Amino acid sequence: MPAPLDTYERYPLLFGPSPVHPLDRLTHHLGGATLWAKREDCNSGIAYGGNKTRKLEYLVADALAQGCDTLVSIGGVQSNHTRQVAAVAARAGLKCVLVQESWVDWPDAVYDKVGNILISRLAGADVRLVRAGFGIGVKESWERAVREVEEAGGKPYAIPAGCSEHRLGGLGFAQWSYELVEQEQELGVFFDTVVVCSVTGSTQAGMVAGFAALAEEGPGRPRRVLGIDASAEPDRTREQITRIARGTAGLIGVQQDVAPDVELDERYHAGTYGLPDDGTLAAMRLAARTEGMVTDPVYEGKSMAALIDLVARGEIPRDATVLYVHLGGQPALNAYSALF
Repeated sequence: MPAPLDTYERYPLLFGPSPVHPLDRLTHHLGGATLWAKREDCNSGIAYGGNKTRKLEYLVADALAQGCDTLVSIGGVQSNHTRQVAAVAARAGLKCVLVQESWVDWPDAVYDKVGNILISRLAGADVRLVRAGFGIGVKESWERAVREVEEAGGKPYAIPAGCSEHRLGGLGFAQWSYELVEQEQELGVFFDTVVVCSVTGSTQAGMVAGFAALAEEGPGRPRRVLGIDASAEPDRTREQITRIARGTAGLIGVQQDVAPDVELDERYHAGTYGLPDDGTLAAMRLAARTEGMVTDPVYEGKSMAALIDLVARGEIPRDATVLYVHLGGQPALNAYSALF
């Protein structure tokens, strides 16, 4: 029997609702739709926070309920996700093992020594560098790390990349949808378009499920959740978003099929996961020079490039009120210093 969202346990990791604020200068510069941002990069005091910290509230509660003592996760060398897992494990008094795969072919000599991976080491994680290509699915290297914790007498809690291939991985952003509606009521604004970066998929999927649940609770205005692919494997990402959205919707009692609500724009991934193109870098500069808002070359720079282009060309209409969802990721900038 599906349960309401508020019946799932959460381990508190956030300051509270993440901030929402207008992007007045960027709006004026582009001369189109009205732009705002919701800042998951400012959502927690734990190692810079980010979108995964919100998801981990549900996963850590589950890990503690099961008596687990070690979080085991995986990501690229500069994974924002693994940095958040490491810091959250420290906050919860758990051990942490991280598999850091070489998802990005980036030549900087300090790529595996600065940024996110530095913070993971600082937080005490057992960081294991592995040669393996990018992939959003379940990886053998991660499964091996889980077995090794068990063989050493520990009780591991397995967290897939981005929390996404996890039964509870979409709950954090289903809850985010309810949080946003409350903020809209306080601010007297309605965001008809939500722009969010997607790679492993559970952030966008959770939003889709959460908004569907809200729609079933009572009539509301139509809202578009526009995912911006940064995986450069959009077909697989679209399938994963849809599957996770359906699974999350089922957990929280949504009756309708949410698949038609999944929208992924694949024009801005720059051809390769983790590497920016000129459009990505131009968007990062514009966001920083109009709003002082820092984005990164892997995720937010690409969704910012999409936002800027879609508004400038009128694909997002002038009368739209757009919410750009900043998911974090700025620590990775240190590993890409040669670009600037």
